[in-house]
Amino acid sequence: MWITTGGKPIFRSESISFASKHFEKSLMRIFGGKLNSLLGGIAVALLVCLIFLCAVAQDAPQLKTRQDPKSQNPDDTEQVKVFTEEVRLPLIAIDDYGHFDPTLAASDVLVLEDGVPQQVQSIRHLPASILFLLDTGGEEFGTGGMSKKTSTTRDTVRRVVAGLPPADAIAVIQFNDGVELIQSWTRDKSEVERSLAKRLYSGRRVRLAEAVVAATAVLKERPEGSRHVVLITDGVETPNAHLTRAEAVKELMSARAAVHVISYTQLVRQKAPYKKESVLANQRRSAEAMSRAGIDPTLPPGTSRGGMGGAATGVITFDPAMRRKRKAYEADVNRSERWLTELANETGGDLFLPKSVDEMIGSGETVARDIGAEYVLTYKPKRPLAEAEPGEYRKLEIAPRRQGVTLRTMRGYVAKGQGT
Repeated sequence: MWITTGGKPIFRSESISFASKHFEKSLMRIFGGKLNSLLGGIAVALLVCLIFLCAVAQDAPQLKTRQDPKSQNPDDTEQVKVFTEEVRLPLIAIDDYGHFDPTLAASDVLVLEDGVPQQVQSIRHLPASILFLLDTGGEEFGTGGMSKKTSTTRDTVRRVVAGLPPADAIAVIQFNDGVELIQSWTRDKSEVERSLAKRLYSGRRVRLAEAVVAATAVLKERPEGSRHVVLITDGVETPNAHLTRAEAVKELMSARAAVHVISYTQLVRQKAPYKKESVLANQRRSAEAMSRAGIDPTLPPGTSRGGMGGAATGVITFDPAMRRKRKAYEADVNRSERWLTELANETGGDLFLPKSVDEMIGSGETVARDIGAEYVLTYKPKRPLAEAEPGEYRKLEIAPRRQGVTLRTMRGYVAKGQGT
């Protein structure tokens, strides 16, 4: 009798019977008669093992076939091909009145990749994924009296969140002495508010480069094409010997996210506001201060009633170290503003340079409006992504094919990330 698996014969049962009897005689010669009571069980166990090994041997070629790409189901092959070769970009479409244009179609958009026209496959308005990247370090700095404030940053984020549609996903990273994800992806705005109120705090250092790398990993958890970063910072960071800002931004480019920058670089140059006082109140306050310092306003500067012409006590001197520190910060701010401008333009985002706290908080409304005016544009590049070198950059140009609409997207993208 033949034993079969999957309907196919494997071996005769007579062969198993012969093998079992031969095995039993061998054991009897070695161990004697003590194992007679166990031979039946051993024979059954051997038979089961033999049948199992034969079944595995029969199935082994099928495993290799499933790993062979040439033998894949055509539908499965096409699904993988579409996924790996599809480029999805955030595309902001604004009409002549600055509002979202809901009528945009694929035929309305011209896309050039490295100068070669591409066939746009689809344009869809999808829920967005917005990652807030918040600089809460170095609050003591400022060139004109104003400085970064965690409270101002928090209120600005609240204004952006209030203008986002309910279907958008939100996450929050803060960076100061370290980098921390204080809110993972959620659509619950009340949960975001709790994180802003309880977990956002200030520090002394600014780990901007590390924060950008962390943001890249968090963004890649969300669907490509509808990723946004809202970066609130002055762009000045604590020096890092292990990671440069340029390296971090190159990492961020691989996420294909639009970066909207709300910058402190103009605000920190402004003088701090003060309350107006009457002339008499101001004179009284000055006289009291001079009296406490032992200064006689009727005498020439630098002299006192002591009669020796010595320096008066209580004279305030300027701290040279603080002056040098502010000068260095001012130079850093100037450089960072140029970098932040380039970052926003390169990724298809926007740059905001408010000069007051009210302007800064109000810019949150514009950011929310820009994100709400976004489409996801899809095309299959004529030069396959599989042929790209690691870290290869491809330049993009985009233009409307009809009047009455303004389009904005990133200037280019990384076709394949380093090491992939």
